[in-house]
Amino acid sequence: MAARTGSIRGAAFPAHWAARAAWVLFALYLAYAASRLELTPARFAAGLEHGARFVSRLFPPDFHRWELLVKGMVESLQIAVVASALGVLIATPLALLGARNLMPAWATWPARALMVLCRTFHPVIVAILFVKAVGFGALAGILALTLASVGFLGKLMTEAIEEISLRQVEAVRATGAPFMSVVMYAVAPQVFSRFVGFVSYETDANLRNSTMVGIVGAGGIGGTLFAAFQRFDYDFVCAIVITIIALIMAGEVLTVRIKKVFRA
Repeated sequence: MAARTGSIRGAAFPAHWAARAAWVLFALYLAYAASRLELTPARFAAGLEHGARFVSRLFPPDFHRWELLVKGMVESLQIAVVASALGVLIATPLALLGARNLMPAWATWPARALMVLCRTFHPVIVAILFVKAVGFGALAGILALTLASVGFLGKLMTEAIEEISLRQVEAVRATGAPFMSVVMYAVAPQVFSRFVGFVSYETDANLRNSTMVGIVGAGGIGGTLFAAFQRFDYDFVCAIVITIIALIMAGEVLTVRIKKVFRA
């Protein structure tokens, strides 16, 4: 009886040697990568010591230069809002072109390829390219975040459109309505609430990213933060970081309220 039970268990739960070998190889690679990157306990302990010394120099925060702080935060907010608006304007028609249930293949593939291209690189890398192209300032940040918004919103909007029920689309088409009427009366009502969520999330992401692109000269509070680091002005750095956190939290609360208004 015991032998039969053992054979049944062995048949029900066979050893997956390929998976075990993959885990062993993964562990070996982690050990190899850690050794190549010099992740030693001594270095980690030294990092903790340096980190504690750095944190001690951050406090108390210095808010005396609040005019410079407010100017940078307002510019970051403006960059985020403008980039999000431009991203929506470009991504919406691009999503319609990329939806395979509405468009032929010759239209969907170029649209999808453009979305992939827009989200290939991190916004900071794209901001560096635009700084070289159009110069320092908020324009470079707006262009970089617009490109990122098109890639992100285009992908999510396309997937949302492809998940709609085609019965409404066929019903509107049966009346002889043109394509834009089909979009307005059959597609938009089914995806509008999801689009609001996508746009609010992307606006929140652009608000965070707008504080980073300034580090490479693309406007916003990031430039002020980088300059404070270069001057070893750590108490002002702490003030900037606290202000960024407060702005992001306020933006999160605002986006939740906006979603409730549009979905009501």
